[in-house]
Order: sequence, then C-alpha cells, then structure tokens
Amino acid sequence: MSRPGPFGNPYCLGFDDVERILERLAKTTPESYPPINIEEPGEGQLRVTLAVAGFAPEHLTVTLADRQLIIKGDGPPAGESRIYLHKGIAARGFQRTFILADGWEVESARLSNGLLRIDIRNLRPTSQIRQISITSE
Repeated sequence: MSRPGPFGNPYCLGFDDVERILERLAKTTPESYPPINIEEPGEGQLRVTLAVAGFAPEHLTVTLADRQLIIKGDGPPAGESRIYLHKGIAARGFQRTFILADGWEVESARLSNGLLRIDIRNLRPTSQIRQISITSE
C-alpha cells in the first residue's frame, strides 16, 4: 500500500516537517502576554520585540532548539508579599514560542528600556539553478 504525501499530494516530497509544524500550530492557542511586535528591518531580517517591563536579564531566557525559538520569563519569586492599592502591571511568568523556517538563525537578543529585541537573519543563500548529471548503469 502506498503512503500519500503530505496534504494528500504525491508530488510534494520531503514536506513531512511542514505538515508536523502545521499540526503543532493548530494545537496552540494564541498568547497575548507579553505584547509583541514582529517587524522586517531589512531584506532577510526579522525582529521580534517583546514588552517585558519589570523583567531583569537574569529572569529572561532565549533558547533556540530544533528550529523553535523559545522566549521565557520567570515571574517574581514566590513568597514576596506586597500590599497593592491598585495592581495594573502584570508580573507573571510567560513563555512564547516561534517556529523558524530552515535557514533562519537568531543573531542577537538585547534588553533595553523594558523591550527585549531578538534579531533573526536568513542565512540561506539565494536560490540556484543546478544541472543534475545522469549516469547509466
């Protein structure tokens, strides 16, 4: 019995990873904290900016594992007792995950004025046309 390719099309070869990514995305729910911006400062460049006011660098981690960019912020330590008359600033922990396509790499991460900026660059060379030689047996 033959196995159909991803998306049921036998002419799409090697797209199993894409199918797994789409399945993973379908299972995730969109997060709204902390707020983010995603911009394109130049061709082949992306910048993810997270508003992380109140987080010190030692409470933030940026990890790249298996094409997943994971940004995590640890909330305030437990046992901290304060009495608030009004609490409008969120201080909870968070985790944001982004899936990077092949060829995209994290270039840098910097924290300034409560904004965590993560620069991502496409290292994939431009597409090439290549002739494949045919050998006979």
